[in-house]
Amino acid sequence: MASLLGDILHGRIKGGQHLVTDDLAARFKVSHTPIREALSTLGGMGVITLEPNRGAVVRRVTVREVREVCQVRRVLECEAVRLAAGHIDAAALKALAADLRKFATSGPPATTRSILRAQELDSRLHDLIAVSTGNAFLAHELNRLKLLFRAFRDVAWEHDHSQRNFERLSEEAREHLAIVDHLLAGKGREAARAMSRHIRSGMTYWARALPVSSGSNGNGVKVG
Repeated sequence: MASLLGDILHGRIKGGQHLVTDDLAARFKVSHTPIREALSTLGGMGVITLEPNRGAVVRRVTVREVREVCQVRRVLECEAVRLAAGHIDAAALKALAADLRKFATSGPPATTRSILRAQELDSRLHDLIAVSTGNAFLAHELNRLKLLFRAFRDVAWEHDHSQRNFERLSEEAREHLAIVDHLLAGKGREAARAMSRHIRSGMTYWARALPVSSGSNGNGVKVG
């Protein structure tokens, strides 16, 4: 499903395109069952539309929708970090803080390896927060949506790599480190504010990575 979602967000599968189960199974070399499950999940996320007698149709993802996704993410993640403060594993946080500090101050080179490292640190932090909330429903919802969040993140990283724009590497590490430092101090409100700033900052990078297609205004926004 991650591969299919990535192809949609990259624009390799276009908005308005019909998705045929047989074609997708052949493309990704899997059986029909995981393809049907993926389409159902993506339909629930709003990435595709499941239409009676027409099957699955890819929706055009607009900048407005990216902003709306980020708004939902901000609400969930800020509440999660607030709840996790004082309960999150201190040893895991300290290890993460050390790795983030090293990454943020080393001036990471513009390589695929450094981007993979940034993605790994991002996933570690957000997963650690999610499992530390003490709220099973919130943790489940974050887990359900993290595929979408991380697909946007990864598309943005690939876009910046192709444009040789790497300031986000150190910038994001510093944002993560601010969240971790507040969590280590047991300051839930401050950690939530740092999380909010982090997500707002990331939204800019997510939105500009949208592919420009016909019927768009150059910002990935459908017009007409």
